[in-house]
Amino acid sequence: MRITKLLAISGSLRAASINTALLRATARLAPPGIAVILFEHLGGLPLFNPDIEATDSPSVANLRAHLAAADGVLIASPEYAHGVTGVLKNALDWMVGSEAFVNKPISLFNASPRAVHAQACLRETLTVMSAQIVNEACVTLPMLGAQLDEAGIISHTEISAALKQALQDFQAAIARLQAEDAAQIGMSL
Repeated sequence: MRITKLLAISGSLRAASINTALLRATARLAPPGIAVILFEHLGGLPLFNPDIEATDSPSVANLRAHLAAADGVLIASPEYAHGVTGVLKNALDWMVGSEAFVNKPISLFNASPRAVHAQACLRETLTVMSAQIVNEACVTLPMLGAQLDEAGIISHTEISAALKQALQDFQAAIARLQAEDAAQIGMSL
């Protein structure tokens, strides 16, 4: 059985981030055949500067390598001032000049139904970067009144079921997109 490799990126550097907890819980809930790897080095990226873009710093090369190895990407980000966090935007800016997100299947996880602007910003940025947002695999957590940690997310029946379903839908969409790509390559030969 082929393993579907998903790279999980949290737009928060906060130690108690609900977005990071959501992605960690998702990794723990992943069924056999899906591996979710949390990228934990976003804070180590230098500030984007087009003058040094070609130098490919080790931290930028590391992110690019993780993206290249992934079949799909899960992104969860808090909303700051009606947008995505600076650290996530910085990471995306580093990837614009490469093909890291071109045709890459993306699932957006939203830890707060109030964070509509960040989700819209992410969708716009990723669409411009030619990523494939898989709508059926995107999840917005319900308003819960109290923030949950990783264990609370896993034990919450409604949320854990939604996350498992999103992973299955994402895996199916990735397989479909890969088959479409293979068919197009076959027709061009």
